Amino acid sequence: MSDAREAEEPRRSNDRDDASHGRRSDQSDAVSDAREAGEQSEKAAEPPAGAGEPSAQAEEPGTGADEPGAKAEAPRTDAAEPPAGADEPLTDGADVESRRAQQDDGGRRKYGPLGTTLVIIPTYNEAENIKPIVERVLESVPDAHILVADDNSPDGTGKVADELAAEDDRVKVLHRKGKEGLGAAYLAGFRWGIEHGYGVLVEMDADGSHQPEELPRLLTALKGADLVIGSRWVPGGRIVNWPKSREFISRGGSTYSRLLLDVPIRDMTAGYRAFRKETLEGIGMDEVASQGYCFQIDLAWRAIKAGFHVIEVPVTFIERERGESKMSRDIVTEAAWRVMSWGVGSRVNKMLGRKEP
Repeated sequence: MSDAREAEEPRRSNDRDDASHGRRSDQSDAVSDAREAGEQSEKAAEPPAGAGEPSAQAEEPGTGADEPGAKAEAPRTDAAEPPAGADEPLTDGADVESRRAQQDDGGRRKYGPLGTTLVIIPTYNEAENIKPIVERVLESVPDAHILVADDNSPDGTGKVADELAAEDDRVKVLHRKGKEGLGAAYLAGFRWGIEHGYGVLVEMDADGSHQPEELPRLLTALKGADLVIGSRWVPGGRIVNWPKSREFISRGGSTYSRLLLDVPIRDMTAGYRAFRKETLEGIGMDEVASQGYCFQIDLAWRAIKAGFHVIEVPVTFIERERGESKMSRDIVTEAAWRVMSWGVGSRVNKMLGRKEP
């Protein structure tokens, strides 16, 4: 009897436990269902991912955006070459103007080392000026050489130049038969420099209007260019001791040339320039017959047409203190007529679909 009770008791106990467990399970299921329903309602109330806030891509840069990846860490073959204009020592708005003047090579052009610099100084009756200018050049750029191209000056400039050459082997003298003009003297100097292996050829006046102390700026810019022009008419450039009439001629001549020839250079008549040897070899020097202002316009236009990379850097132009200016009405007249003929001819060729000569 007791055994039967004991047998039944566990069953009753188990039944109670099962019933209690079933009730707890039912309650848990109900709670879980309620919780899931609540979560679903909350999800339905929330905006979809990215609807109201920036996406993960917008918040965080993609792989390698700010951190160099394995490929970016590998050294580039052109890492040693400065991008076009990277070394340009421009100030204020001059950087913008230089970008307008340069050819669009997209920074892909590679430039080799500059080589030795030859500063060409044409002279005619500059006996008072030649020694100071030579000394200033050698102080500013000690590695440079100087070629004095003298047009048989009656005042003895050639003799002074010979004395300077005897004292310093960085100074050379090119004696010419007579006065043939600025353009002819520079062309003779260019040819002499190329024949003797110079990598950079610089135009510089003997009268001090082109300051030798600014030459390092031009040479630095030339590391990423084919031709660098020391410009008076870009931001940062200026002139000292010029009468308004002279400034009007210079500014007017540059504007006139820029519009007729459709080039972006602001100072087309500037005579302070640094060329790579390859630039002079590629512009057809043997075809240049212009002089004075026109000579400078001619070379700049040829460089642009040939696709060379041309930039301007600001310089300060100081009017000569000694000697007489070589500027004349004939030089201005020649420039005006030649530029007009070049500009008209270029437009006619474009209209007719002809290749530029």
